[in-house]
Amino acid sequence: MNPDIPLQLLGGLTAREFLRDYWQRKPLLIRQALPDFESPISPDELAGLSLEEEVESRLVLEHGERPWELRRGPFAEDTYQNLPERDWTLLVQAVDQFVPDVANLLEHFRFLPSWRIDDVMISFAAPGGGVGPHFDNYDVFLLQGHGRRRWKLGQMCDADSPLLPHADLRILADFQETDEWVLEPGDMLYLPPRLAHYGIAEDDCMTYSVGFRAPSAAEVLTHFTDFLAQFLPDEERYSDAGTLPASDPHQIQHDALDRLKALLQEHMGDERLLLTWFGQFMTEPRYPELVAGAEVAEEDFLDAIEGGAVLVRNPSARLAWSEVDEDLVLFASGQSRLLPGSLRELLKLICAAEALHLENLGQWLADDEGRKLLWELIKQGSLEFADE
Repeated sequence: MNPDIPLQLLGGLTAREFLRDYWQRKPLLIRQALPDFESPISPDELAGLSLEEEVESRLVLEHGERPWELRRGPFAEDTYQNLPERDWTLLVQAVDQFVPDVANLLEHFRFLPSWRIDDVMISFAAPGGGVGPHFDNYDVFLLQGHGRRRWKLGQMCDADSPLLPHADLRILADFQETDEWVLEPGDMLYLPPRLAHYGIAEDDCMTYSVGFRAPSAAEVLTHFTDFLAQFLPDEERYSDAGTLPASDPHQIQHDALDRLKALLQEHMGDERLLLTWFGQFMTEPRYPELVAGAEVAEEDFLDAIEGGAVLVRNPSARLAWSEVDEDLVLFASGQSRLLPGSLRELLKLICAAEALHLENLGQWLADDEGRKLLWELIKQGSLEFADE
């Protein structure tokens, strides 16, 4: 994608201008980001998804058994018959993994790294419905899909921003409104991290939330050090060979800290291990249980492709790739594979193509490494046959 071509999705801004002036800096309202947009999923279909065991869903009732009552799915079929006429919201996570037409919306956001995109959450709200004033620690695009929603924007927040006492929801106790807009189908609002916002349904409405993965410093340190520990032998320990006699045996000298920092930096600074961990972490699927591989012999896989079978990405899988010196590494649903640089175009194809078939795989089926990679991705579950 050319970063200097104006995009309708960004209100005529180029990707370069948007990333320079707005991304993680300030909000942007785009009227008719997707002109004449029609939601690919109806409110009834969204409610139907919330009945499924494998789908993560929530209901928020502003005036339930307690203020801002939160209920977690899956829900029973009669749930919606017993709800009030207004002031409630249904939220369904990762709808893109279950509805292909919703997943297709992500094609509009390819000016951003695909491995940063988390999921498309869709909310349905009865008139007056919302989840209270709050803030998120990640970027989000809010696309209005049906009906109208009033968005109120507030102050920048942090961990010290006061919250209402609530076991499940992080609702701001002090919301300082700065802007207010009503969005109609096709309108979109971009919000940077930590900006307070409050959406209220004007009528029955649906909003698409495209959220982005942003691991916290605590997550990075915790998960990366756990990952590193797998490769460190127990014999590698703090050492103070050549130390001077202690003037006070109870004092921790600063030279001990220097040795400790050197021990940490030796491993924390390993760029290859950091890349391996980061790629695996950022491609970890939201629902790992849905990435289940198929037991298929390599010969049967080849016969199927040559017979016209089509491979597609598992909707729950996540793929990315990177360079490691002269080699490449493919990250697939939380796993990684080091591969020769000659497979660069195949990796791009696997990550980007809507479908893989004899016509676009041709040469790679004759390549031992390429053929083996495709076969392994089927067995791992990131790729699957389209008719399955």
